[in-house]
Amino acid sequence: MVNDNDQRRDDMVMQQLVKRGIRDARVLQAMQHTPRHLFVPVRYRAMAYDDIPLPIGHDQTISQPLMVAMMTEALRLRGGERVLEIGTGSGYQAAVLSRLATVVFSIERLPALAAQARAALYTLGIMNVHVLVGDGSLGVPEHGPYNAIIVAAAPPEE
Repeated sequence: MVNDNDQRRDDMVMQQLVKRGIRDARVLQAMQHTPRHLFVPVRYRAMAYDDIPLPIGHDQTISQPLMVAMMTEALRLRGGERVLEIGTGSGYQAAVLSRLATVVFSIERLPALAAQARAALYTLGIMNVHVLVGDGSLGVPEHGPYNAIIVAAAPPEE
């Protein structure tokens, strides 16, 4: 039996991703199997598969599904890569990347968001993502080199 979230995820992949040009089958499969609703606050879960960014607290948002897919597809991952993600946020992008790379190091400047992301990843049994707290603009050289780097956060305004 297919539950409502599974059906909404199927619809998201077909309507928002495939119809709008996402072609990498591995990216589509990763998005299909990553439950976005577990990465948003409970009060927004009914909108988790809508084509919009959603608030995740601390004046931050989870990116819209199409943006996550486009950024992930642009990495051209084939498996076996070490990926650095700057801006963990909810952890959703890292969860998608975890299905495509060997290991993901994700750095988040806000400790509360990092903790929430770790909890969501743990709930899903994702063990190849390492969420770190720090200034992503400095990178994370101690875990490099990386095969790919994705920046999922805006830089601070100066």
